[in-house]
Amino acid sequence: MQRTDFFKLLDRISDGTASDEDIVRYHGYLNALQKETGAWDESRLGAKTAMEQVIFDRIAAEIHGPQLRRSFPLWKKMMVAATILMISGIGLYFYNQHLTSLSSPKTEIVNDVKPGSNQAVLTLANGKRIILNASVKGEIAEQSGISIKKTAEGQLIYTLSDAGTAANIGTAAAFNTIETPKGGQYQINLPDGTRVWLNAASSLKYPVRFDGKERKVSLQGEGYFEVAKDKLKPFKVSSGGQELEVLGTHFNINSYADEPSSKTTLLEGAVRLSPHGGQDLVLSPGQQAVLASGRMKVGMVDPEEVMAWKNGNFVFNDEGLESIMRKISRWYDVELSYQRKPSDLTFTGVVSRSKNISAVLNALDKTGKVHFKVEGKKVTVW
Repeated sequence: MQRTDFFKLLDRISDGTASDEDIVRYHGYLNALQKETGAWDESRLGAKTAMEQVIFDRIAAEIHGPQLRRSFPLWKKMMVAATILMISGIGLYFYNQHLTSLSSPKTEIVNDVKPGSNQAVLTLANGKRIILNASVKGEIAEQSGISIKKTAEGQLIYTLSDAGTAANIGTAAAFNTIETPKGGQYQINLPDGTRVWLNAASSLKYPVRFDGKERKVSLQGEGYFEVAKDKLKPFKVSSGGQELEVLGTHFNINSYADEPSSKTTLLEGAVRLSPHGGQDLVLSPGQQAVLASGRMKVGMVDPEEVMAWKNGNFVFNDEGLESIMRKISRWYDVELSYQRKPSDLTFTGVVSRSKNISAVLNALDKTGKVHFKVEGKKVTVW
């Protein structure tokens, strides 16, 4: 691809007129670039600094432009630009509400901090604790006719045997708990086939077997669910002062204790929410219910933005600094210290969760509105 073709393609993606073929071609080219050792071919694409300035100007125009296409959300345009910038070596741009010029970073990185990884602790019903990131692949436990296996990709899978089903009818329910630490994430396939992805600093309590009239689990933190369909046994999630009931659907729950609200986002199917002390409501795909101070509000959101964490990205869309820093703290397992709390600052940006903490902090720093110091596992915000 030549420089002129690349810019034409970027134009179509930026203004939302790109076809499916354009998107496929764009991603194919980026994948090819990432595999090359030379990184950036200036003979074909021109100087990196010139490209970066063009992209910066285009994003600024999109943010301030009077007509944003509803079919192509702003955060997707940011992700397109950020991907190009990461390949060119810049890493990422963040933009605050004033869109100030990029400044020289003042952040001091005494030591860099690596991103989170697949880490979790499984506590069995008998109290035995298994550190999953240290466990070898294969069968790690057997409970009530159920084999618990860990895959090479770091997933936990339950396999139910017919013999175990017959032997355990009428027995009391036993519960396991899987917990991810700060700096950890994990995927688990429950005994009924439901798949759950846990974000950092989260836990899921679930029965060893779903033998009753319902399938009920408890979540703390954030989790994405793809529920196996079973019309005879509704699936219920208790979390953050509410209970959610589904028959088979995909949804995300964000219910951290240190967040001001619990957010439930539906991606597919239908769910019924029952806030404690409130009226039930049913969500449709694309809707998000926000529960705060006992009151619930429902609105439309972009599900892909909500699911960015599961797909390996941070996506911030006009998000406050303290909210961003809480996410950074959980994923990088760092302690936060504020010399001041600039609650009026908001940022828009995209960055891969696979990058070290310096990539995120330096990008925020370049706006000139906030700076950081990283020492050990402590991040000072000033």
